[in-house]
Amino acid sequence: MHTLNPSVDEPMLVSMKHACALTSLSRTMLNRYRAEGRFPAAVPLGDRRVAFVRQEVNQWIADRIAARGANDNSKSGTQAA
Repeated sequence: MHTLNPSVDEPMLVSMKHACALTSLSRTMLNRYRAEGRFPAAVPLGDRRVAFVRQEVNQWIADRIAARGANDNSKSGTQAA
């Protein structure tokens, strides 16, 4: 039995459904963000199927988390300890 075990540095594609699950975004919102250039570009796999580079999706999530911390500090007028 062969198991897939890609290294951390190897690009991995995830489906639209998986990208939605990772980000907690609906398909509609994810497509809107893509159209606005606010989400990583899709990789076409066929006429009607796209995927996303998992590392890019993970970075997008990390950027949202980092922005949340910066926005929380600026709104409250306090800084994190």
